[in-house]
Amino acid sequence: MSRLKPRERDAIVQALRAGVVPKLGLRHIQVGRVREIEELVKDMDRISGGGSAIRFIVGEYGSGKTFFMNLIRLVALEKGLVVMFADLAPDRRLHASGGQARGLYAEMARNLSTRTKPDGGALASVVERFVSTAHRESEERDLPTDNVIREKLAYFEELTGGFQFSEVVRRYWEGHETGDGELKASALRWLRGEFATRTDARKALGVRTIIDDASVYDHLKLMSAFVCEAGYKGLLVGMDEMVNLYKLTSAQARNSNYEQLLRILNDVLQGSAQNLGFLMGGTPEFLTNTRRGLYSYEALQSRLAENTFVRDDLVDMSGPVIRLASLTPEDLYVLLENLRRVVHGEESPLPDDALKAFMHHCSQRIGEAYFRTPRNTVTAFVNLLAVLDQNPGVEWSDLIEQVEVSEDQGDDLSDVDEATGAQPSERDDDLVSFQL
Repeated sequence: MSRLKPRERDAIVQALRAGVVPKLGLRHIQVGRVREIEELVKDMDRISGGGSAIRFIVGEYGSGKTFFMNLIRLVALEKGLVVMFADLAPDRRLHASGGQARGLYAEMARNLSTRTKPDGGALASVVERFVSTAHRESEERDLPTDNVIREKLAYFEELTGGFQFSEVVRRYWEGHETGDGELKASALRWLRGEFATRTDARKALGVRTIIDDASVYDHLKLMSAFVCEAGYKGLLVGMDEMVNLYKLTSAQARNSNYEQLLRILNDVLQGSAQNLGFLMGGTPEFLTNTRRGLYSYEALQSRLAENTFVRDDLVDMSGPVIRLASLTPEDLYVLLENLRRVVHGEESPLPDDALKAFMHHCSQRIGEAYFRTPRNTVTAFVNLLAVLDQNPGVEWSDLIEQVEVSEDQGDDLSDVDEATGAQPSERDDDLVSFQL
């Protein structure tokens, strides 16, 4: 495992204590989900090779959807993709007539990330890279840079909305050449979808259209083509909290959004999209509810239905839906070990037996949900470590309920040591453990 930086440690601890997913250092705490990650890595390779992919990441609240999506986001950045991520909200959705869809696009554009700028705000860097690439090519071919830019953007003019998109990029180059910072800033505002009216866009840039509610998906396809021209491998679009579509009270509004989802799904599955991937996170209700969920839209239900041959321990992850399996107790044990290492380093005052006692405590208090939806368990464990850190005289055993262990539970502890690779520790027979 790579060395943990202080900045990463602080980000992990602060985020987990608040019950949210850290954006840094995920590799230090990731456990399980091996098969799911392998499948998504194949998707990233497919996008890099000129293909497309779409995945619906489905899991209960607190099951790790956002964590998993952020992990795949980092994988995409390492693979050379550009990433646009945003959460849906009441004022941000796929289809609308009051600016909500444009708001979603603007949020994704603000969060646009590359490997060198993983925290967002990378749109200017992408445009600069495109311009620099064109300038370098113009020197090699002994041509004016403007001619090369026009050649590179000629293909865009055949796409929906591509002519105005190309014109805005040329305006950016014009501002770059003349030192007009205001013109460059206006071009970036247009590309981020921040112009609310066509009048404002025409005054600033001389273009007659803007990115509006009706053209969001078309501009995502334009952006995927543009980042490839700039030298990246493709574009991954991530949308979390898709349950906000399920919560829409208007059936017409829900169906309009589901129609947009169907359009995206068809383009991806039919191979019409290139170098473009989608990652969407939602709850089981958002997917399977036949009254308000995706299954209420018959065309989506038929495309997203589960493989009927999958039963018992069989899995099929080749379809668009990936259901996040529950973490096993062994996975959760390793996760607690990783958190202990993040907070205390290799020399932690908290012994292995304390981890088992904590897991047993969670099992007694929460039930099986403590590993099926581990968010609360992880938050509680980080809080426990914080108390021990700030109160040196307190023993961990004083903070966790003591329950005598039976012989069967003692056997379970041995099984966990073997399953997790943990070294068996010397423990008294009456020490607290957890039951598998």
